[in-house]
Amino acid sequence: MEADSVADTLLSGACVLFTLGMFSTGLSDLRHMRMTRRVDNVQFLPFLTTDVNNLSWLSYGILKGDGTLVVVNTVGAVLQTLYILVYLHYCPRKAKVIQTKSTQSLSFSLTIATLLTSASWTLYGFQLRDPYIMVPNLPGILTSFIRLWLFWKYPQEQDRNYQLLQT
Repeated sequence: MEADSVADTLLSGACVLFTLGMFSTGLSDLRHMRMTRRVDNVQFLPFLTTDVNNLSWLSYGILKGDGTLVVVNTVGAVLQTLYILVYLHYCPRKAKVIQTKSTQSLSFSLTIATLLTSASWTLYGFQLRDPYIMVPNLPGILTSFIRLWLFWKYPQEQDRNYQLLQT
């Protein structure tokens, strides 16, 4: 087996692992929503944008014939759709949005998972010399660093009940 082939396989595996890990971070939010029957501190937009992203990448993976893209984005689309359906089930009709200088509504695990996932896909695209894989993942890296800065600037105050649900 050539060194390039081994590197390709390892990078592809890292992309799958990090991506599936990122998709699974919503499971703690899902459990929280089901147990409390509310959507407290759960953001809808990441589920929606990730689902749209998964469906787009799934289409591209099918067109390109890239099994790595097809597998992870099929799993991602199914999970994100599940998260959206549960969110909509428990979402109150009139939600209030309060602007605070608090990262309580941000998910630290999702931030780390997004950084690792976006970085690995960017490297995968770079290795394949495919800007259609590389470029769309750069915003994920940038936004992850912005969220990490926000976590540093405005440390989370843990809600004890929610923290217990995550363990």
